[in-house]
Amino acid sequence: MWSERQGQLVEKLMDTLSPETAPHKSFVAFRYASPLTEEALEEMKKAGVKRAVALTLYPQYSCSTTGSSLNQLWRSLQTIDPKNEIKWSVIDRYPTHAKLIDAFARNIEKSLAGYSEADRKNVVLLFSAHSLPMSVVNRGDPYPAEVAATVHQVMNRLGNTNPYRLVWQSQVGPSQWLGPKTDQAIEGYAKQGVKHLLAIPIAFVSDHVETLFELDIEYGHLAKEKGIDFRRVESLNDNAIFIEALADLVNTHLKSHTSISTQLLLRCPSCSNATCGKTKSFFEGQKSMI
Repeated sequence: MWSERQGQLVEKLMDTLSPETAPHKSFVAFRYASPLTEEALEEMKKAGVKRAVALTLYPQYSCSTTGSSLNQLWRSLQTIDPKNEIKWSVIDRYPTHAKLIDAFARNIEKSLAGYSEADRKNVVLLFSAHSLPMSVVNRGDPYPAEVAATVHQVMNRLGNTNPYRLVWQSQVGPSQWLGPKTDQAIEGYAKQGVKHLLAIPIAFVSDHVETLFELDIEYGHLAKEKGIDFRRVESLNDNAIFIEALADLVNTHLKSHTSISTQLLLRCPSCSNATCGKTKSFFEGQKSMI
């Protein structure tokens, strides 16, 4: 599992970067698959953990991803650690971290090098991210802006060598979702005569069904049917520069002695989730304990 591998590599790097806080130990927690948040917390309690950092593996914050995970963490702590024996802080986003940007850019450069010199400059970069329902976007979720910020920084790092677009995948149900949809973009560019599309999963940091099946197989087959040479940039997975980014985030965070970012403290303008406020208050209250 890539998340476990990433955690193990960050552990080792952190032991070198911050010997004063070593030894470091990573625990993986998922919302809807094992190990669940509750299972991870039980393991942490058994291991005698007293200080923990909740590090999201979503570079860009959304209430539907990182926010939901932090809310579940807060709920689980009420029963598993009601006396707050583990002192917490949180790293909730890092959409423009320099090493994250560099890791994405280097992977793109590696893929572009696989095209002929004549074709390379005509390759359209298709940054694809998980979509959001428009009801969530209109509530004030920062995710679309943060994904766009990542894309902008990556393109600056690349020197804006190629044309590009940000598109959105994995929509479900009849409600309105953020667009344009990745598959519709492929069809649209085929009609415009585009011959080369390079897909970049810009909001995922490891391979899973949305890269290996949705992008590689479903969209790959669609593009082939439309006469497009469709390729995908490899995911970050255990990319050394990405691991350095995560370790740098944790190291800097620990030295800052902060428990929560100012951005996480701010709720969406139309937020109606009471748990959201309680979660933010919990992490804010940890500052005096760490």
